[in-house]
Amino acid sequence: MGKQVWRVAVAGGAAAVFTAVAAVPAGAAEGGVSFTRVQVNGGKPIVIGTSKEVRVPASFRVTTPHQWKWPAVFLYRGGKDDRLWHAIETTDCIRVSASVCDINETMFFDPSVWDMRNSEAGAWKVAAEVHFKGGGGDVDDKGLTVHVKRNSRLTVNASPEPVTKGRTITVTGKVSRADWETRKYASYGGRSVSLQFKPSGAASYTTVKKVPANGSGALKTTVKASKTGTWRWVYHGNTTTGPSTSSGDKVVVK
Repeated sequence: MGKQVWRVAVAGGAAAVFTAVAAVPAGAAEGGVSFTRVQVNGGKPIVIGTSKEVRVPASFRVTTPHQWKWPAVFLYRGGKDDRLWHAIETTDCIRVSASVCDINETMFFDPSVWDMRNSEAGAWKVAAEVHFKGGGGDVDDKGLTVHVKRNSRLTVNASPEPVTKGRTITVTGKVSRADWETRKYASYGGRSVSLQFKPSGAASYTTVKKVPANGSGALKTTVKASKTGTWRWVYHGNTTTGPSTSSGDKVVVK
């Protein structure tokens, strides 16, 4: 099985590898091709931080009597100038029949290599394309939506440690999220974050209360010490920001 790595272009002053074709219509651009079984990341959001490369699996079936090259699925919002740029790598044809091929694809998103804008977080449409040998091609809007999200982070601290039963435990933390333009994590204020607790020996956490972060993303609340266990914060995310869970902080109750 072979693979193809697609063309290099320059986006915002940084090198990026992307697919290039005409504006995306509602249906086929020139016809003669059927794209089916299209999947991107198993239908899950694509969550991207500030420095690590994110590899996103995609796959599709292409059916056509034409000889073709460079098949791919891609993400877009408008026409040809509003694609989410990234590197892609595809397999050669996995032959199903004389005119049917399955293609596996990997999308590579790396904010440390080329520029990403914070405004790119949110919903993106999915389309598939192929070029014909000798010229022309086909582009289909697949009617699918994928959310691309900025990664979030949470910290936690529960004190005092240890604590006397019945006394007050103060749990603090901070919620932040990736700023793709500065390539750093920034405070994410105003979020509603769940405080969870797992008693020693228990298998799972239980939500105790929801706490709003202040304008700087700081979290602070108090609880009564009743039993030894571990405290953590959980943020469930939104349409532009991925969920996150802090590490656990164990407090011994005497």
